[in-house]
Amino acid sequence: MSQSYVIVGDGIAGASAAETLREEEPDADITIITDEGEPLYNRILIKEFAKGKLPEAPISIHDESWYDDRDVDLELDTLVTNIDPEGHTVTAHDGTEYDYDKLLLAIGGTPTQLPVENSDAEGIHHFWTFQDARDIKEHIEGADSSVVIGAGLLGIDLAAITAAQEVEGKYLMRGKAWWRYALSEEGAEIIHEALRERNVEPVFDSGVDHFEVDENDRVTTAVDPNGDRYDADFVGIAIGLNFNTEILGGTDIEYDNGIYTDEFMRTNHDDIFAAGDITEFHDLILGDRAQNGAWGSAKEQGTIAAKNMVDYGSEEFRWVSSYSITHFDFPFLSFGHPTLGDDHVEAKYSDTEWRRLAIKDGKIVGGVLIGDLSPQTKYKKLMREQVDVSGQKEVLVKQDFQLDDLEGAAAEQ
Repeated sequence: MSQSYVIVGDGIAGASAAETLREEEPDADITIITDEGEPLYNRILIKEFAKGKLPEAPISIHDESWYDDRDVDLELDTLVTNIDPEGHTVTAHDGTEYDYDKLLLAIGGTPTQLPVENSDAEGIHHFWTFQDARDIKEHIEGADSSVVIGAGLLGIDLAAITAAQEVEGKYLMRGKAWWRYALSEEGAEIIHEALRERNVEPVFDSGVDHFEVDENDRVTTAVDPNGDRYDADFVGIAIGLNFNTEILGGTDIEYDNGIYTDEFMRTNHDDIFAAGDITEFHDLILGDRAQNGAWGSAKEQGTIAAKNMVDYGSEEFRWVSSYSITHFDFPFLSFGHPTLGDDHVEAKYSDTEWRRLAIKDGKIVGGVLIGDLSPQTKYKKLMREQVDVSGQKEVLVKQDFQLDDLEGAAAEQ
């Protein structure tokens, strides 16, 4: 008998898993269930659409014929509300049950809501889906003033959107630096200055106490905890994700912030796997649990999960993720886990060139490069091979760093 595979989620993790399953098992029954109303699109490029730099067409990756051609059943606008690991079924919001032999949970997350007065007013946006990008683009094109909240990678996308649409903006940050868990104030200042040049002003030690609205419940003003007021007929909020673990309630699938998996993307149930940013996977490089929602990581996890659904133990997930920002005149790239580590080293080479490496137990676990991305391959190699760089921090941030600058045969190319 042919195997029955059910995938919950049609992001890059779920779609990559479906593609791999079809290659590995031509006769299998494959079903993808997603609560979104459209097939897979490029989540990385939706910011370029909202900035007015790309039309809709290049954003879409799959149309419904892609699934038909591969004999994959695609269930759009369908929310899974219950999982029965013992009965090997999942149940949708309309009561439909789907039987499975193997289940993949690629269920992602939803944007965290700001718990303040009027945070649901018209004109306040979160940025996660293609439909969010459409709504943002439609609104920002007619806006006069903006406020962005959330000093992370999605927040800076929102700030860049307001800049590209030439809307004056304030970027409210709780600390003294953008992405302060990965960048020092010196490194972040390169980003701050680039924002100022684009008429987006960073406001530090700030946040939102409440929003004010007009008689039509449209946002007009953001008021911070200090009492400072900022005009805003457009507001973008990106303060994190709530991972969609609520459907695990009533099951014994192990999870915390995300679903626990091993290095083969399997949960504590032999027939249930997980992939994408919902996972807290066993990171073979860190030697610890990790969570990473980067596009490349999610795609690889989907592929690896599918291979192990067919033949468990056939391939492990070992990956150094990357995330790039292309909003400015200089490149920006983070890799690995730049917010982790018990030590770090950084160096600034010019007004637009800086790098920082996060180190744990003498080994590189992540980093950020601004301006010159050429060392990334060398740093990733050291990270993948878990080379001990103890006592050689300053060597690592030489501007023209080469692997053979390090002492010891372990660093040989």
